[in-house]
Amino acid sequence: MIDGVGPLISILRATTHAMKYLPVNPALFVNNRKRFVKEMLPATIAVFVSNDETPSNGDALYTFKQNSDLFWLSGIEQEDSMVILFPDCPDPKYREVLVLVRPNELKEKWDGRRLRAEEATAISGIKTVIWLDSLDALLQGWIHLADGIYLDSNENDRKASLVRTRDYRFIDEMKQQYPLHQFHRAAKIMKELRGIKTKEEVVVLQQAVDITEATFRRLLQFIKPGVMEYEIEAEIWHSFLSQRATRPAYNSIIASGDRARTLHYVSNNQECLDGELLLMDFGAEYGGYCADLTRTIPVNGKFTKRQKQVYNACLHLHNYAKSILKPGISVVDYTEKVGEEATDQFIKLGLLSKADVKNEDRENRAYRKYLYHGISHHLGIDVHDLGTRTGPLKAGMLLTIEPGIYIEEEQTGIRIENNVWLTRNGSTDLMKNIPITAEEIETLMKKR
Repeated sequence: MIDGVGPLISILRATTHAMKYLPVNPALFVNNRKRFVKEMLPATIAVFVSNDETPSNGDALYTFKQNSDLFWLSGIEQEDSMVILFPDCPDPKYREVLVLVRPNELKEKWDGRRLRAEEATAISGIKTVIWLDSLDALLQGWIHLADGIYLDSNENDRKASLVRTRDYRFIDEMKQQYPLHQFHRAAKIMKELRGIKTKEEVVVLQQAVDITEATFRRLLQFIKPGVMEYEIEAEIWHSFLSQRATRPAYNSIIASGDRARTLHYVSNNQECLDGELLLMDFGAEYGGYCADLTRTIPVNGKFTKRQKQVYNACLHLHNYAKSILKPGISVVDYTEKVGEEATDQFIKLGLLSKADVKNEDRENRAYRKYLYHGISHHLGIDVHDLGTRTGPLKAGMLLTIEPGIYIEEEQTGIRIENNVWLTRNGSTDLMKNIPITAEEIETLMKKR
């Protein structure tokens, strides 16, 4: 158990609004705030706001998911929260502040208990907690003392939503209210900091991985011809929740047969047939951090000769990628090297000829017919987490390794994915204990 967890559990047991998972060591969030403050300019204040509660249909709301940056700074998952960092504030009490919605007896009768100040301090390590309805006067005074204001926005390179979320509306409000202040991008700092995982963060990530491993081993005993993809998805949900995971980190991909060639297949509504391969891409969210595993297994527990040949080629690519994924290499060079290795493997598999490679379009390499996605992405609080997509990789970054081989003519899709933390001397595979070879998978499935 993590040091200091005992007292936190005592405080949080009475809080029905608290998380499913055991309390995370608040030192993780204390350290994260120190890292951010170190990057702030003198005489500046940083203000982070929580996500919206988002309507679905009628009077219903989607399950609330906290703003990733605010969670990274505080560990607070409650709606209508704020984190304010003002390291040069003349009053030391207000150099870091957590803002919460004031507990309301009537609302709690409907929606459950909200955090009290002492509970929020136990989670975040922030000693000064104020209520949202008393913030305005205090915030105005602090901003008048500052020369510049850091505001947050979504600068994830994969962002696709056009919805104007609370962070952007807050930027509009602040610029209108304080037009003569200098404004700075908190997201630029966050992209650098969140890309580098601390040891405390990796402890939590490993717990998410361990839950995912236990679930995969359970599935190897459950899957057989005739099972429905949604039944497998249900087993994942059951296993995750029974191990204190908050939820799946993303919509699980349970794709049997030719459906495995669809990268984000989430219908999960078909039967898994004898002789098919089953691609499963899933991961647990625990303590706010995400695991991301992919394994491809034979539905009947036994690979055919050709299936094993293609599987082993994919595993070779996986291990090759792991061998070169080290600090200093750029994502561009890394992808290029894996592409060269994939070309050689695809020739051996009979998927490409030397003529195909000789005549290929360098902007659309021949191997891309059978491997049409990236090899790795950053992982953390977000499944596709913040981090460089062009520059050199650094020690502390945590990435997936997930090559795949997708063959339309054979109605086959295979992908193998682990999560790897880069260190000064190489890397640490957080999923090293999860069965990965064809022989391991067959042996475990034989015990059904």
